[in-house]
Amino acid sequence: MDRDKQPAIHRELETTATRLLGRVVFYGLLVLTFLTAIPYGTAQPWSEGIFQCAVFAFALLFIVEGYLSGSWRFVGSMILLPAILLVGFAWIQSVPFWESNLAAATSGKVWLAISSDPYESQHFALKAGSLTLAGYLMLRYLNSRRRLSALITVILGVSVASAAFGILRQGLQRRQSGFVLPYLLLDSGYGQFINRNHFGFLAEMALGLGLGLIVARGIRRERVLTYAAILIVIWTALVLSGSRGALLAMIVQLVLTFLIFVRGRTKTESDASKSFHRRVWHGARSVVTQAALAIALIVIVIIGVIWIAGDPLVTHLRDASSELQTGQSETHLGTRRRDIWRDTWSLVKANPIAGVGLGGYWTAIPQYHDASGKETPQQAHNDYLELLASGGIIGFSIGLWFVVMLIKQVRRAIGSADPLYAAASWGALIALAGIAIHSLFDFGLHKTINSLIFVWLIAIIVVAATRTDTTHQLKRA
Repeated sequence: MDRDKQPAIHRELETTATRLLGRVVFYGLLVLTFLTAIPYGTAQPWSEGIFQCAVFAFALLFIVEGYLSGSWRFVGSMILLPAILLVGFAWIQSVPFWESNLAAATSGKVWLAISSDPYESQHFALKAGSLTLAGYLMLRYLNSRRRLSALITVILGVSVASAAFGILRQGLQRRQSGFVLPYLLLDSGYGQFINRNHFGFLAEMALGLGLGLIVARGIRRERVLTYAAILIVIWTALVLSGSRGALLAMIVQLVLTFLIFVRGRTKTESDASKSFHRRVWHGARSVVTQAALAIALIVIVIIGVIWIAGDPLVTHLRDASSELQTGQSETHLGTRRRDIWRDTWSLVKANPIAGVGLGGYWTAIPQYHDASGKETPQQAHNDYLELLASGGIIGFSIGLWFVVMLIKQVRRAIGSADPLYAAASWGALIALAGIAIHSLFDFGLHKTINSLIFVWLIAIIVVAATRTDTTHQLKRA
């Protein structure tokens, strides 16, 4: 039956059901975000399976809602195309295409795939596919300022809860046994994470988002102190975690925040000043002032970090210099980042086109790991290098395509006329800048909660960019 010819009561029921399903999916994703953060950031197979089943269940509700509303599309969904291609490429890598030369020595045929571990490549495709689907659902249902505020609250809430738990654990844990969760051993990891660097990724994203909201004036003045208090807790936990990559990323984030703040003030003052000579003088003077203030900010942050973290931080920084120095270590374990990067580059040169399979790095690297063999790296400790090793030029090109598309979205999003959308976009940009720096040294996005928050930040940028485009089209009309 034609929808226009249906009785009015039927159309009203469909509208009500559509709205209800939309709310269930959106707020269900927010609840899922909180639950995903609890079991070590969803790092174990059983918790990953629950997460993926929940996302697919929300997708079924979305299909029903799309049928009732007559549409399953969203304008900004093109940003997800590179992710979809990467998922498809992972599946292709896992498919056995040719017969092994060893088949004659076996009782049956042995077929090989591009991936050194087809099962892990399929697991990567399933995990990345569920995250991509979650991103699509968020893009569709993040359609109001109220929902944007709710998403921001959840991101900050998950992070500050993790930070508070980390501080509490650091202050109270005295036994080697697990603290609340069985694998949270003494002097191991931070917060609910088994690896302290993974907590650093979560803290960076929340810290960047909060800083952007405050500096870009996306929140009311009476709430600034509340947001500042939340960020202080997150910053303190980040420093106490002792993650060196997180500290470096945090410093970059603070400098970027400072530049955004100065940019806003300079733009306001230049608009108020109509004299050309005054604008030139102001611009020359502001460059010197900005440089001096940026240096002062870095010094103050470093002093604060040392004051809070103390001797453990000094020890971690001393260890960092040994990881990057040339020459072989005495134990020849090959676990230093420089050794891992060197061996990974050898793997890249041996498999340049299609890589060794997304998710198959850990299986392929032992062949190129020049060390005693007592310990073998499971990750490259550099997500860019690992993408190149696992996906080859094909996978890395897909990643670059995504970055280019995201940059275009950011340029439109920060120009939003709505203060909340613009400030949230600035915050997401600061958060992603921290992730880009930290990913040079660690692999925190491998954990589901971090990759999920990463997807939410991208959704914020895309929704703001779409809203800006719509506003411009209405003005032209």
